[in-house]
Amino acid sequence: MGIGGISVQLCGHSRHQEPFRHEYRNGLDTYIIRLQLEGTCQALIDGKMTDLMPGDLLLFRPGDIYELRIGAHGEAKMKPSGDYFILCTGEGMDEWWAEKKRPTLRKIAENERIKATWHQLFLEKRRLDGGYPELVTLIVRTLLRLLDRALEEAPSAQSVAAFHAIRMRNYIEENALRPLRLEEIADQAGLSISRAVHLFREHFGMSAMQYVQQLRLAHAVGLLEHSVLSLEQIAYEAGLSSYTYFHRVFRAAYGISPGAYRKRRAGDD
Repeated sequence: MGIGGISVQLCGHSRHQEPFRHEYRNGLDTYIIRLQLEGTCQALIDGKMTDLMPGDLLLFRPGDIYELRIGAHGEAKMKPSGDYFILCTGEGMDEWWAEKKRPTLRKIAENERIKATWHQLFLEKRRLDGGYPELVTLIVRTLLRLLDRALEEAPSAQSVAAFHAIRMRNYIEENALRPLRLEEIADQAGLSISRAVHLFREHFGMSAMQYVQQLRLAHAVGLLEHSVLSLEQIAYEAGLSSYTYFHRVFRAAYGISPGAYRKRRAGDD
């Protein structure tokens, strides 16, 4: 991405409990990025109104015709519909859009990092001064890169099973350094333990708990190489419960004890 700035006209988290309509029949004058979080709505995609479900990401650029409908007017009671959105302009957005062909609508897997970054943008823009322009640009750039990765990792067939697997992997990455049980991982995808075990291995070639262990060991390696923490502290920080267990799984993975690994790395330096 280039060095151009990004100006955010509006961003936030909307939760509608009454019918709502938003449209630009003469074409947008901003980019719009919108992620459906809960409930359903409809958006104009390729000339027809299309149902949107949680996880659906909308990408529109200036000049596009835009129409969004939430609920039906006259409806007695509608279920809430929630989304994150951003309206923005600037050279940075133009550069990002021009990098590759952008889909108007694509489903992505649930990702707490995307939500957290979007939330940081809300907080910065909520300041009375509108936030530091450089910081706003950096946060938007981070959000765009996270969305890029989510789009790249979204299964081409948009299968439900694949999204379940990605959702579990994302949850593991976000929580690997604390005690984590298979039941909890399966719950995040709304699956039974047996189904979760099968799907994760099918899509990633290892069990969910093996992936947890790999993430913990990778973090431990980083601490061994770049921190002065004791081996016992590293075991705790990496979510490996005790030094005895840390020593055993580290040696099994790397063929050397954590202490010997640290000494060898120190000698290399």
